[in-house]
Amino acid sequence: MPVNSGYKNTFQKNKMLLINCDMGEGLDNDESIMPYIDAANIACGYHAGDTDTIKKTIALAQKNKVQIGAHFSYADKENFGRKEMHLSNTAVYDMVAEQLLVFSSIANEMGQTVAHVKPHGALYNQAAKNVELATTIANAVFDRLPTAVYFGLSGSVMLDAANNLGISTAHEVFADRAYLKDGSLCPRNIDGAVFTNEESITAQVSLLIKEKKIRTMDGAVIDVSADTICIHADTPHALAFAKIIVRLVKNK
Repeated sequence: MPVNSGYKNTFQKNKMLLINCDMGEGLDNDESIMPYIDAANIACGYHAGDTDTIKKTIALAQKNKVQIGAHFSYADKENFGRKEMHLSNTAVYDMVAEQLLVFSSIANEMGQTVAHVKPHGALYNQAAKNVELATTIANAVFDRLPTAVYFGLSGSVMLDAANNLGISTAHEVFADRAYLKDGSLCPRNIDGAVFTNEESITAQVSLLIKEKKIRTMDGAVIDVSADTICIHADTPHALAFAKIIVRLVKNK
């Protein structure tokens, strides 16, 4: 992975495995989790948050020396951005470009650099499999924030589309989500899709660190590339999980 200058020290510190977390989504645990992560994916107001929460979360990240990224999504606060949509390429481009513009403008006003970008929820999962959607998103990223690192599902077409435009990418793996054998995330409506106990988190992260592998829902073991590992702030016991991940990464 080409190393963005904003991440150089972080990658050295964590031996190239970055810990990221979705933030600014209206939860009450951002302040407690922030000290345990390297990168904050901050909601841009479409699935959660608003201008005030963006500013507050950027300031919190700055205080904790955490890199900031734009976490863009479908305009869907009712479903937290987790409902699939099927929009025209123009609508998708405009939607992403607007969020990146708003977020980067706020960051610039606060003297901060947008180090990375990451789609959220249904947009993320659809772009991981849909080349046309992935390409449209990548075009918007390239036009608005071409120097930001693109966080996307490990091995997916989402990252291929970004790489094709020369955008730096980071292969992302999830600590708190179950996988299917094709390397995609197990849908949230399936029992066991979201890990809620320390044993599952520890097993997944340990296997990832030691062998660069993930055990899927059906028991298969697949190879994955990993530059960054994500924990969701809205996962039950997120703070405890973040502490476990930090311990495992540092003892790697």
